[in-house]
Amino acid sequence: QVKVQESGGGSVQAGGSLTLSCTVSGLNFDEYAMGWIRQDPGNERKGISCIPDDGRPIFYDDSVDGRFTISRDNTKRTVTLQMGRLRVGDTARYYCAVKSVRSCGFYRRATEYDYWGQGTQVTVSS
Repeated sequence: QVKVQESGGGSVQAGGSLTLSCTVSGLNFDEYAMGWIRQDPGNERKGISCIPDDGRPIFYDDSVDGRFTISRDNTKRTVTLQMGRLRVGDTARYYCAVKSVRSCGFYRRATEYDYWGQGTQVTVSS
């Protein structure tokens, strides 16, 4: 059974930082790309960052590029999203997900991911 568990969400003021972590079990972690997807009320889930099985190349949506950093540790089966210079518009539920393949093609599409965590809420206030 595949399990994906996020942690690290919370509330922060604009300009602040948060780090999200995700641990995966039940599959060969180093054979899959990993993504962070977010969903705010009224909108569909959208991938914002993806890291392939071997860690390169990394992809960021324009909305977070330069502010967020994704990383993974295959020995610990974890993926991390460091979020900096947070904006009110970053408020959303953030999901960690296992992509269906090793690479990050079409990472913005929620349908590209097979296994999902329950998500963690990030709220940024002004």
